[in-house]
Amino acid sequence: RVVRTRRAESPEESADLQGIPLASLLRTIVVRRGEDDYLFVLVPGGRRFDWPKLRAHLGVSRLSLPDADEARAVTGYERGAITPFGATRAWPVILDVGALESDVVAIGGGAHGVNLHLGPLVLVEHLGAEVVDVSTPG
Repeated sequence: RVVRTRRAESPEESADLQGIPLASLLRTIVVRRGEDDYLFVLVPGGRRFDWPKLRAHLGVSRLSLPDADEARAVTGYERGAITPFGATRAWPVILDVGALESDVVAIGGGAHGVNLHLGPLVLVEHLGAEVVDVSTPG
């Protein structure tokens, strides 16, 4: 289902406005592997993205975050509203395994204050996401 709220100032506020636990709120991170090679990494609220875990999983020694302009160019979305749904290209998606602990997760819907609530396995199936441990408690 689509849940609309006012624009939140923090992940905690966003979860509160949506009536969900922070751990159910997924942050979408765009990661650059190389020139014109990106992926989406989805990490539950309250957890930190772990670069060494992701590098080890992908078998690479170097990854980086694009700046806001580059992220918008490769996804079609403004930072803070990025989602794999409807992005300009279907980049690979990695979902942190911690998201499977929630019955329902919330992922950005492409605009500030717009979120999609769905089961994590539905998210995996729809996006063809790979489920991997890529975070640490935060």
